[in-house]
Amino acid sequence: MTWGTILTLPPTRLPRSAWLEVDLDALGGNLAALRSLVSPTTVCWPVVKADAYGHGAVPVAEALVAAGADGLCVAALDEALELRQAGVDGEILVLYPVPPARLADAARARLAVAVTTEASAEGLVHAAAELPGARRVGVHLEIETGLTRDGVRPERAAVVCARIAGEAHLRLAGIWSHLASPEDDEATRRQVARFDAAIDALRQAGIEVPTRHIATTGGLLTGRAPAYEAVRPGLAVYGVIPAGLPIAPAAAGAAAALRPAMRLIARAVRIEEVPAGTGVSYGATWVAARPSRIATLPVGYGDGFVRAYGGRAGALVRGRRAPLVGVVAMDAAMVDVTEVPGVGEEDEFVLLGRQGDEEITVAELAEARGTIAWEVLATMARRLPRVYYAAARAVRVRTLEEDRPA
Repeated sequence: MTWGTILTLPPTRLPRSAWLEVDLDALGGNLAALRSLVSPTTVCWPVVKADAYGHGAVPVAEALVAAGADGLCVAALDEALELRQAGVDGEILVLYPVPPARLADAARARLAVAVTTEASAEGLVHAAAELPGARRVGVHLEIETGLTRDGVRPERAAVVCARIAGEAHLRLAGIWSHLASPEDDEATRRQVARFDAAIDALRQAGIEVPTRHIATTGGLLTGRAPAYEAVRPGLAVYGVIPAGLPIAPAAAGAAAALRPAMRLIARAVRIEEVPAGTGVSYGATWVAARPSRIATLPVGYGDGFVRAYGGRAGALVRGRRAPLVGVVAMDAAMVDVTEVPGVGEEDEFVLLGRQGDEEITVAELAEARGTIAWEVLATMARRLPRVYYAAARAVRVRTLEEDRPA
């Protein structure tokens, strides 16, 4: 499917005239492209933390599981419980420590949990001793290899694994790490070497090595991280490649097949003719140098469309680019449509994504606000309605008031 072929949901069905469109078919295609980079025996656990990078956790998780994902990764316990409560089945790994007092909740929800420090391992062991019956929780031990954020030192891995294995209600299910700079070949080599050292320590201690995973989007597309038994693709699942990431020749085809899954759309709530000399928005930081037509879009930094975009980003309307002018407010952004004849309130403005032959990319918005692609997507506010498409039709709508079929 291409965005030009979708059947647009009537705007009167939405609570406001600004919304996100999410292409569920693109997600499935992106997953297939990434899976082509690893062995058929390597499992793929896409990352759906932070509301699936702003796309909507439950619809995205359901689409990825339907497309063949072997499991899913989230950051926090409540993110995993949200998926379970919605009926999402299969493996779910919580990547940040679960508070020991909530381990029973994780066990009931059939979640796998992470141990990221020796202290978190001890807390987990003590909490597990209180679990009822024969229930066992899968534990994935994180190794500190160079990100300097979380993880057990490689030389302590065997000790911590033995502690986990000694508790009847816990099961050592995985060992993992996270790359700090996948674009840096030498830094990645050092991290992989430290990870392999931890694995060797387990073998020498007579501990069966569980599922290993270190490769995410960067490791997969650069080809610099072993796939081992599992991979955790994140940003690329949503059709976005990190800026400046060197793509391995063997991954070029998969990278080319990735399609962005998100568009941000708005319709103007006012289009006004203003005389030369008119200031626009707070502080009048932009003043019309000529008679101008200014369209007000009902989207702003309260939606994740940040103030930094004012004067640095634009919108696509009628297949042409028009500049954002003035300061982006909490609920509004202004576009100068003087050079686009005939624009009316029925026209769609694309603030992220493709319209006709033009496209505003995540990378472009990231540059405009001095950040990275992940932040652009993940900060799309929950209050923005999401409209989900499959087979070129709207199939689901999520707003603050409801989550329903389209």
